[in-house]
Amino acid sequence: MSVPAKTVLPGGTIGVLGGGQLGRMLAQAATRLGYRVHIFEPQANSPAGAVAHLEVNAAYEDLVALSAFARGCDVVTYEFENVPAAPLRAIEGLTQLHPSWQVLETCQNRSREKNWLKQNGFPHARFAEVAAGGDVAAGIREVGLPCVVKTADFGYDGKGQVKVREEVDIAVAQKAFAGQACVIEQWIDFACEVSVVMARSAKAAIRVFPLVENIHTNHILDFSIAPARVAPETATAAEKMARLIAEKIGLVGVMGVEMFVTREGAVLVNELAPRTHNSGHYTIDACATSQFEQQVRAICGLPLGDPRLLSPVVMVNLLGDAWASGEPRWDGLLAEPAVRLHLYGKSEPRPGRKMGHFTVTARDADMALGFAQKIKARL
Repeated sequence: MSVPAKTVLPGGTIGVLGGGQLGRMLAQAATRLGYRVHIFEPQANSPAGAVAHLEVNAAYEDLVALSAFARGCDVVTYEFENVPAAPLRAIEGLTQLHPSWQVLETCQNRSREKNWLKQNGFPHARFAEVAAGGDVAAGIREVGLPCVVKTADFGYDGKGQVKVREEVDIAVAQKAFAGQACVIEQWIDFACEVSVVMARSAKAAIRVFPLVENIHTNHILDFSIAPARVAPETATAAEKMARLIAEKIGLVGVMGVEMFVTREGAVLVNELAPRTHNSGHYTIDACATSQFEQQVRAICGLPLGDPRLLSPVVMVNLLGDAWASGEPRWDGLLAEPAVRLHLYGKSEPRPGRKMGHFTVTARDADMALGFAQKIKARL
């Protein structure tokens, strides 16, 4: 039985499962409000652990260590979806857990997530499921070409997926996903990709951050533009859909909803992320309340903050590729008054690894994007 929701005031202890950059920025927001933060992370010396009061290193499946960690926290949350849901179910009677393990279990598996969207009437791409060892080719033909084959579990930043454009690609997909459970999704010829980050409290209050337009390169988020350059009615429809998802799934915490906008202007839900979202990092520098402070407020039972956008802004991911010739020259970037730099404290830059981000504010989104692109090119 889960622990009833109760208010955790500043001075209390927040536990975070996962030690990556989302946990780091959450810890920074929480400590600014006066909370203690404990990190539970299998690997030592994590980015989040470096700014927390305590870092516990153990496997998520280590129920002895996880239970002791939970008892030492007033509320526990998680910073990414690859935390197994079963251990969280085992500790739900020891402390408050937000979002619930049921929300995590739904969102960390593409089959469960797609079926949840379908059962609850949210528009999405046509899809088919293939069990481990099943006939991938049959699933592809059921959905039709072009399509995308994705692993059912633990995929992010384009990992575990293959686009199938023509008949000759089917054999490649069959080999790549042999023995794995997968989801096959219709390819959407979208006008743009957008996302909404919102928060919901235990008292069912909801606050929605402005719709963001996202540009990906090699399946990894490159630029996030706020406000999104879409028609007002499209933004309204996307934000309304995000609210309904938060209500239907019983969210307590923060969630990112990734969506496609079709060339006809329709909005389709792509994926759900039951935590702070990469596309929401702009909120630190350009909103009245950041997504990380909002997460603290939501899981601790405090009033939700104002998500209002204070300035048009673009967020740019900094990947390990920028370190190919050594440490980038941050002095040039920091000389720009409209730029804010956020580095995640990761010691080993690797191609495709998210090492940090920067934001650029300007009087309109197009100006901010143009400036951001020039700065990134210099780096």
